[in-house]
This record gives sequence, C-alpha cells and structure tokens, in this order.
Amino acid sequence: MHGLGNDFVVLDGFVERLEEGALPELARRMCDRHFGVGADGILLALPSDKADFRMRLFNADGSEAEHCGNGIRCIAKFVYERGHARAERIVGETVGRLNVLQINAEDGAVRTVRVDMGEPQFRRGSLPMTGPEDAEAVEEPLQVGDQELRFTCISMGNPHAVTFVDDVDAVPLETLGPLAENHAVFPRRANIEFIQVLGPEELRMRVWERGAGETLACGTGACASLVAAARTGRASRSAVVHLRGGDLQIEWGEDNRVYMTGPAVGVFEGDW
Repeated sequence: MHGLGNDFVVLDGFVERLEEGALPELARRMCDRHFGVGADGILLALPSDKADFRMRLFNADGSEAEHCGNGIRCIAKFVYERGHARAERIVGETVGRLNVLQINAEDGAVRTVRVDMGEPQFRRGSLPMTGPEDAEAVEEPLQVGDQELRFTCISMGNPHAVTFVDDVDAVPLETLGPLAENHAVFPRRANIEFIQVLGPEELRMRVWERGAGETLACGTGACASLVAAARTGRASRSAVVHLRGGDLQIEWGEDNRVYMTGPAVGVFEGDW
C-alpha cells in the first residue's frame, strides 16, 4: 500500500501471528527494493483493547517508529475494507496515542481518510532533544555539516525538525538529511523537513525520514511543517502541503489538534 508514494508492506495481525523478535529483520528483508518486496517500512494491523485497531511500524532499517501519518491512513483503509472495523469513524492506537479517523468510502472502497493527529508538542523532552526538557526549540540554529540551519522542532508522536528554505529542489537532501537526522542534539534521531512557503495556505516539502531516507511523503512531517510555519508566522493554520508524492490538507485547529486529510491506495497482495 502507499500514501502519496510513501509505501508499506502491510501485515494482517488480526490473522497472522508473528514472532516479536523476528520483526526488525523481517522489515529489513521485506523492504529491500532489490531482494525483497521493496517499501519504506512494514505496517502491522493488530487488535487493540483500547481502539478498533493498533498500528506498529518498522522502518526499512529495522527500527521501530512511534507514529506515521501516511501509514495510519493505509491501515485505516486496510482494516475497513477487510471488515476488522467497519464504521465511518474508527479509532487507531499508536505508541502512546489514540487517533480518531474519519473514513470517506464509496462502494465499500476507502478513498480518503481524515485523521485527528493529536496535539503538537514543542517541549524538547517530548521529542526527545538535548537541553532543558521543558524548553522549546523554535528557530533554533544547528550546525549541519558546513551550514547553519534554523530548526523548529516538534513532536507529532514522533520527532520532527523543520527548516525553511527558498527552494526545496535545490536542497542537497542526500547530504544534509542524514547529518541532521543523526545530529547529536537528537538522541533518538529525528525526521527532517525542508519547507518552501508558496503562500499563507500552500507549502512545498521534502523530507528525510528517520530510518528510511528520502521518501515521497510523510504525514506526520506535513503536520509538523504546517504547525512550524504557523507558529513562526509564515503561514495560516490551514494549508495544502505539496509533497513529491502528492498533496495533503493539514489544519491546526483552534482546539490545538492537527487534522490531516489524504488518500490511501492498495497496490497488490501476495504471499511471503
């Protein structure tokens, strides 16, 4: 499946039983684009005693991520179309969060999903990030290679560092991405977003994802980027975010919750 080209191998934990210790290596093997299926990560759709389903994500390098906006839309489509959760409003459990999802379906097929992504967290301790736990990192200068970049750092259930540039296409992402992801200030690494502001309601984004490298889209990253743009006065609280794989509509509501609307697509099914 994919959400705007951010692609995943989805495993049905409602029927499959997988060994916990085997999951990191399974992710590395499945996600290999030459010797495996090829994906940015593997998603597990699992039963939950708190929600309609529980989602786990293992990145292509075998590391486990706390959250994924594109992934949770894919899982919502997956569990809805397979009858594991068949309401227009369903709830998904991720690490430390419950996400309410509004399903838009036609003839039993999910077209788009609107996700309540929860409240953004600016505290350094929530990412985590070095420094005083309760302090914020807004427009904080960091030395990345031979450049000084200013980052606004936000947790959307996973860590993001957002920086604004004049032209995202000119960013040497293959160089700056891994340097920023593994910067000493992020003890658990971070997802890195480079944002070009096109207008108060329109952003362009490229992303270097922790454990996956450059991907065509990142839902939590789009949420963090809109929040960072609004917080620093560059954009309004609602905008279209143009990613390399397509567009997401992001809104930072007056209730301080972030809402993301976008598609989810099934590509093929197979046996491993």
